[in-house]
Amino acid sequence: MPCEFTQVERKLRNNLTALRRSCGLSQEQLAFEAGIDRTYVSQIERGLGNPSLAVMCRLASALGVGICDLLDGDVTR
Repeated sequence: MPCEFTQVERKLRNNLTALRRSCGLSQEQLAFEAGIDRTYVSQIERGLGNPSLAVMCRLASALGVGICDLLDGDVTR
């Protein structure tokens, strides 16, 4: 069964929030590490932002994970 966009979007925002928190980072700290605006991190986590692949790579790198960890399944650390 193909994965729908809304499912991927939900996984991204849930995983991003869980990974950020497990790393003990605020949205502002993650944004600084990834070189993006804090408000954009907030928008992504609330499902209002649609990050590019480049932004997702920067976020994953800042969190010390692979991009697949942002998109695949539910993250628990």
